[in-house]
Amino acid sequence: MHTESAALRVVVTGATGALGPAVVRGLAADPRVGTVVGLSRHPRDPGDDPAPGRVRFARADVTAEPDLAGLFAGADAVVHLASLSPPARDPAATWRTNVIGSDRVFEAAAAAGVPALVHASSVMAYAPGPKDRAVDERWPTHGWPAAAYPREKAYAERLLDAFERRHPEVRVARVRPAIALHGAGAHGQRRRFAGPLAPRRLPPGPLRVLPDVPGLRFQTVHTDDAADAFRRAALDQGARGAFNVAADPPVDAALLAELTGARRVRVPARAARAALAAAFALRLVPTSAHTLDSVRTLPLMDTARARRVLGWAPRHSARAAVAALVEELGEELGAHDGGGRP
Repeated sequence: MHTESAALRVVVTGATGALGPAVVRGLAADPRVGTVVGLSRHPRDPGDDPAPGRVRFARADVTAEPDLAGLFAGADAVVHLASLSPPARDPAATWRTNVIGSDRVFEAAAAAGVPALVHASSVMAYAPGPKDRAVDERWPTHGWPAAAYPREKAYAERLLDAFERRHPEVRVARVRPAIALHGAGAHGQRRRFAGPLAPRRLPPGPLRVLPDVPGLRFQTVHTDDAADAFRRAALDQGARGAFNVAADPPVDAALLAELTGARRVRVPARAARAALAAAFALRLVPTSAHTLDSVRTLPLMDTARARRVLGWAPRHSARAAVAALVEELGEELGAHDGGGRP
């Protein structure tokens, strides 16, 4: 472990995933950090390193790496981002990564003598809650039991509870981000949730239809803002416990219709669920009806603790994050039709 005046060494699991690149960039840009080690199942081109000389990548699967403790040796903090997020059709695989892999990371961090562990939890870990007011970090983290990802994130929280009791010497922070969005990921996010049904072009405005499903009101956060919360939690010696991370305003059908120019059509939740379940069974979409259920029941999160303890505040509003994604998606689809950027 380094002394307080020495440059810090931070290890990031899941360094090439949805949040990983932004977290690695943010840590590498912090003058207190001397080295960032990014671990990933997938190889990384050294030429893509955000800060040559300060960032290095290593191949490691948290479910199978025989010497995680060795990879964590000398680290001042481990930021655990590695996970398989929805949608996914193999719950055994997601459990292996999100639960067993997380447990292996926690224990390896303790074995290596790492003084700080930051775990990427999720809004999905929360039990069903209100849509008309925000809840703080004391809201129960039971997840939505019928959906794999919420169930796994909730279980990982229980593992972390037990870990903290066994290892009080480790400073533990758990960041619970809202649904993370970034315009540069438009293609991946479109395919991730819509699969083969994802359109290759957007119809004219009047022909665009947006299903308005009761209860579908949720929070988002730009990936750069989520990454900033992880950076602060890793480097702030006073950062312990859970932190909700989300931007305002909550996203609902009215906001989506405004940003896309679509016409809202009220669809009963039961009908929307049945249609999604049928499309999922036919492998037309990768998102299950259980995922819709979990999003419909998510509580809105109060972010006061992250603002107060971490000094965190989002630089992007939820409106701006969604608008950037919509713009990027429109340009991508326009490119398929001969339009888009020159």
